[in-house]
Amino acid sequence: MATLPLDSAKIERCRALAASIADEVQTFIDAHTTVGIERTTLRAYGVVGVDPDGVPLVNTLVDRLAREGALAVGASTHLARALLDGAGSVQDAAEALAYGGAELGSPVAPAEVVRALEAATRDGLARIDQARDERAAFRAGLVQPRAPEKYVIVATGNIHDDATQARAAAHAGADIVAVIRATAQSLLDFVPEGATTEGYGGTYATQENFRIIRQATRDAARETGRYVQQTNYSSGLCMAEIAWMAAVEGLDMLLNDAMYGILFRDINMCRTFCDQYASRRIIARAGIVINTGEDNYLTTSDAVDKAYTVLASQFINDAFARRAGLPEAQIGLGHAFEIDPWLEDSFLLEVAQAQLVRQVFPRHPIKWMPPTKHKTGDVFQSHVHDAMFNLAGVMTGQSIELLGMFSEAVQTPLLMDRYLALKSARYVFGAARHLGDELSFKPGGLIERRAETVLDEALACLEDVASRGIWDSIASGLFADVKRRRDGGKGYQGVVARAPGYANPILDQV
Repeated sequence: MATLPLDSAKIERCRALAASIADEVQTFIDAHTTVGIERTTLRAYGVVGVDPDGVPLVNTLVDRLAREGALAVGASTHLARALLDGAGSVQDAAEALAYGGAELGSPVAPAEVVRALEAATRDGLARIDQARDERAAFRAGLVQPRAPEKYVIVATGNIHDDATQARAAAHAGADIVAVIRATAQSLLDFVPEGATTEGYGGTYATQENFRIIRQATRDAARETGRYVQQTNYSSGLCMAEIAWMAAVEGLDMLLNDAMYGILFRDINMCRTFCDQYASRRIIARAGIVINTGEDNYLTTSDAVDKAYTVLASQFINDAFARRAGLPEAQIGLGHAFEIDPWLEDSFLLEVAQAQLVRQVFPRHPIKWMPPTKHKTGDVFQSHVHDAMFNLAGVMTGQSIELLGMFSEAVQTPLLMDRYLALKSARYVFGAARHLGDELSFKPGGLIERRAETVLDEALACLEDVASRGIWDSIASGLFADVKRRRDGGKGYQGVVARAPGYANPILDQV
């Protein structure tokens, strides 16, 4: 495939700067926990159930610990104390602490916590491993997708209708089916229980909903003989909890970004940085591929002027993911085809960006997002716009393509819209399958110059972020032209400094 003569020294300098940025934040992460992380830990230990008002037991227990200033040593410490005091099981201990007014008891040393919860920790991790192994065994017997993998979304609000649409999409040729999460679920500081049949702009992410769609995609795989991947969102105030649910239900991918919630949902950055780390630790063990959200930057910033922020953020997201134990094969970095289509040579500029990202991260499963910002409701122009996007994707060897819909900006896609999008992609991917192998980029030409410029600007951006820290960089509006304060945003009160005796065997061993 055609390549650009990129400066490897500049790329390595970008990686080093991103590593230093992530290291500085990791120091903060290692010294703190959050209510979301502690709820995730309880779920991993098998704590289940809701009260008559639908409030999850894990929320009730963690809220009590936070209210009484007892969360700094970790929820695991209190479970261990209750078990040592005679509770018959982890579930019994959680219920007594949450509902029965049981005393929190004297502190338990971390080594004692590990011993008291040894069996529960082993069982919790085994659930992740079993789901991962079962998924791999099922996948091995089926035809595997060919890059670019065709990714489509369903978003009816009703999980049972989503399951029907997921199967229809698979039969139409989709390789990946994503269930779009209900609007603003990322701002809920709890995960709803059970299957849901109502949701504005999407369907709630719950463990039962994950199970239902997982069954639907596996049924479709058996019917078509092709493996169908499933994805959902692990972001917002419950990103670690959702990662756990996805891990034990065998999902293939999760939208999981280190900064998306900060920038686009005004979730506190301290909370988000801690939660993304815990979620990615789980995701790493589960063998799930993440999808980051740099494409969103270009919905609020100009795709030509601010393209460098996408690349800079990819370097940072990659650095955060590596610190959570994710290998390159699971770090799906995102970018998008969002340049104004009426700009002269816009297609060449898009190819330059796509080729640049592909070469900088050659072993990552890059996720390429479709045009949306400049769609107006003209379905005919929209279909052509999407076809150009598909051509750029296959030409530059993108890994995953979220297919554009010609009805973008008109309606939630219908079954026929999705079918036509898949048909168009199948045509372009087949007709131009080896186009990139047959071409070379003109030395000193527009594509080469544009890629060099974006790389230089990304390097300068990372130098700036490294010099003043990511906290101040986000506060200044460097990414996506959105400004957020370190002590502002939703969920800040749920961040807790760890006490010297803090223990979390699940997070330590995941």
